[in-house]
Parts: sequence; structure tokens; C-alpha cells
Amino acid sequence: MFIDETIIEAKAGNGGNGCHSYERLKYKPKGKPDGGNGGRGGHIYLVGSKQIHTLQDVAYRRHYKAERGAHGKGKNQYGKSAEDIVIPVPLGTVVYDDATGEILLDCLNEGQQEMVAKGGRGGRGNAALVTRYNPNPEFCEPGKEGEEKALKLVLKVLADVGLVGRPNAGKSTFLSRISHARPKIADYPFTTKEPHLGIVKSQSGPFGSSYVVADIPGLIEDCHKGKGMGIRFLRHIERTSALAIMVEAASEDPIGDANVLLNELEHYSEHLAAKPKCFIMTKTDLMGGDDSIKIPDGWLGMSAVTGDGVDVVLRELEKLLTQSPPFAETAR
Repeated sequence: MFIDETIIEAKAGNGGNGCHSYERLKYKPKGKPDGGNGGRGGHIYLVGSKQIHTLQDVAYRRHYKAERGAHGKGKNQYGKSAEDIVIPVPLGTVVYDDATGEILLDCLNEGQQEMVAKGGRGGRGNAALVTRYNPNPEFCEPGKEGEEKALKLVLKVLADVGLVGRPNAGKSTFLSRISHARPKIADYPFTTKEPHLGIVKSQSGPFGSSYVVADIPGLIEDCHKGKGMGIRFLRHIERTSALAIMVEAASEDPIGDANVLLNELEHYSEHLAAKPKCFIMTKTDLMGGDDSIKIPDGWLGMSAVTGDGVDVVLRELEKLLTQSPPFAETAR
């Protein structure tokens, strides 16, 4: 199951209480204060991991509670600090404080770690409270409460190129042709119900050795109003550097269909709609003849089934990538 959004409850551990104690020695029934401090409560961290790809494991547990620190003891024995909890999340996860909407973490790198709930400080024992004005304090401090937060985790997959098109536009077939990804392919709409990523070997040296292409569920007119599968999956191409707008050759009005797709992108985010893009007519192998369907000026044509025109499309995508800086906008 692909889970890309969840809310979890994180409760850091409370601090241990300080100890109220005095030395007990032979012939010295009440010596100096020797109560130790309490230990720190456990922190809760989130850490980026490329070994996981959805929020399924995180969402399954939902509640994360760290242990409290140990209490201080006599003879100046300090309480032990509690173990921290480290929660791995997939790269591309944005973590919000659900109460305030503040972004706590935008996890982009392997091993990137951020404390999201701080454990409570341990209380001081009476030995630590001695002053020149109060050499025998008759009190100690309780441990502090650990932070408690509701965290909203939203996954936005990391990819260089996003494939945008109507259902059955040939996006999944194209992705399977250029990479080892194996998305579901069938001759009915909405076969793609979750994002798929494919690693594509670069054809030109300047860009690099490889790049990542993301295929998302198809868009239809007014999907921003909830039709079809909606536009929530567009978050997975927010971080891309370029877009491929794909319209199948059977379309009676390819430019009109492309404008519908662009309109849906604009309803989601003007920043997303403004990304560098190329327009591709797919399934050219199904054209009735050279003159039956015209490819609009400036567009590319290809057939992912036969491979005709695929190399030209890949070269154009790499050209866009070399001209486009990596995304810099932090997720909102």
C-alpha cells in the first residue's frame, strides 16, 4: 500500500525527579545534602532513509512515546537518561507541526536527522541546589515534562522529471520503456493509482549518469474539484526540474487537451505550472496515416511500444534538465 500522508503523535519522555537525601555516616546522623539529579527524558527524532519509500510503517504505529528519565538517588547518584526514539522516514518527507502548520523538517538527504520532540530535563537533587545562603535545601526539583506534538507527515517523492497526462496517455508504458520500473499497464483508465519512479540512464554526459522520472495518476478536466483521482498526487512532481506533458495521438484536439492539463497544474500551484516542460504526442504507432493526425508545431512524437521517437524525447528531457536548476522552493 502506498501511503503518502499521515498524522502521528510524538510524546517525548519526562525528566526524572531529583532526589532529596543527606549523607548518613557513623557518628554523623545528618551530613551534607547528597541527592542526585534525575535523568533526561528520551528525545524523538525523525531521520531520512532511502531504504523506505512510503509512510506505511510510520502510519501503522501512529503513537510514539519515549521513556522517562530515571530518578536521582542518594550518595549523589544521578538518574540515567532515557533512550531516544529514532523514526526513519522516506526521503522527500515534509514534517509539519499539525497544530501550528510550521515546517519542522524537509527531509531530502540520507541520514538527515531532526529532533521533533524534546525530552524533559531531569530535576535537580538537593545536592545541586546548595548555595551559600541555603546550605541545606529541604527540597528537590521534579523532572520537566517532555514535549508532546501531533506531527503531519507528507511525502513528496524526489524526481527530476514528472510525466503529466490524461488517463491512458501512455505514461506508464513510456516509463517501463526507458527504465526498469514496472508500473501496471492496461487498456482502461486509471491503471496508475500511485506514483511510480524509474531511474533512466543518461544519454549525454553533461547532465550526469542517470536521473529519476516520476509517473503519477492521470489528470482529467476539473480534477481539482475532486473528479477522477483529484490532484493530490501532483505533490509528487512538485520537486521535479522539468515536466513532460503527454497527449495521445488519438486526441481530436491535442492542444486543447494539453491546456486542460496545464490548467489543472495551475490550480494546484503556479510554481508547478511554470516549470520547464516539453509537449509529447504519444502512441504515434496508432496513427492512421502520415496525414491523418498532425503533430502540433514544437511538439515531439513517439511510440513507447515500438520505440520510435523515444530517444529524441529523452534527449529533449535531458536538455531541459541541464538548463533547469534543481528545485529550491521548500514545500509549503
